[in-house]
Amino acid sequence: MPVYVPQGLPAIGMLADENIAIYDYDALGGRPCVDIALLNLMPTKPETERDIARALSGIEADVRMTLVNIHGHTPRHTPADYMARHYIDSCDMMSRRYDGLIITGAPVELLDFVEVGYWDELTRVFDWAVGNVRSTLYICWAAQAGLYHNYGICKHRLGEKKFGVFAHRLVSRAHAITRGMDDVVYIPHSRHTAIDAADIHACGELDVTLESDDAGVYMALSHDGREVYVTGHIEYSPLTLDAEYRRDVAKGLDIAVPSGYYAGDDPANPPVVRWRANGALMFTNWVKYYLMKK
Repeated sequence: MPVYVPQGLPAIGMLADENIAIYDYDALGGRPCVDIALLNLMPTKPETERDIARALSGIEADVRMTLVNIHGHTPRHTPADYMARHYIDSCDMMSRRYDGLIITGAPVELLDFVEVGYWDELTRVFDWAVGNVRSTLYICWAAQAGLYHNYGICKHRLGEKKFGVFAHRLVSRAHAITRGMDDVVYIPHSRHTAIDAADIHACGELDVTLESDDAGVYMALSHDGREVYVTGHIEYSPLTLDAEYRRDVAKGLDIAVPSGYYAGDDPANPPVVRWRANGALMFTNWVKYYLMKK
């Protein structure tokens, strides 16, 4: 079934090129739908909107995706008129309830959490979600922020960037979000910070489902599935890591070739895409078993 987004959103045209049906809100009419808010903290907003809409496009239900900007924050990389046309304020979001909430990563991982300019407002969203959203999906930096705020689990800076596509073991099938996933799941990561796996395992309120010797815990959930924390980017398009790598090379930065990404680990070769089927399944399961449950 289609995903419905604000009128004129670039994702509609982007995904049409992939034969994925995305429509604007008018096409939904008054039909019942799964209502998901996307709090998009990424600087590359159109690309993130596209990736999340694509990940939700395989759901066997109409999905309405509301785009949300954090109150009091003016994005530096997105025109103001774009935000005004397509996004609502987080205060407006918190005046109602949603089936699901997705909170993205953000390019602030080297700051202490309390140094982030919108930290207070973001924690208000975390607290609001507890009673007003069936399940919240925290992605990358948002997962670190949520684990810190909700459970006091701290992040630490890595010696070198965790960059590439890494194999993860499916260590538990106790949660429906992993239903049908492979025993080994490949997932892109791009981050300078991490949370120690031991700290997550030591938290009696969280269940670990996917873990990697190289990249640590990818997914941990609260026992009731109302909170889902994922530390990487299973929603990424095939060329996202390539664009990031070539951008940093052009800037003259000391950036390693993303591990396990290009064929033969050679950037002259195309990426080997090994994560999209499991990624689509993860999002489908999240909506089906956590957002649509009676």
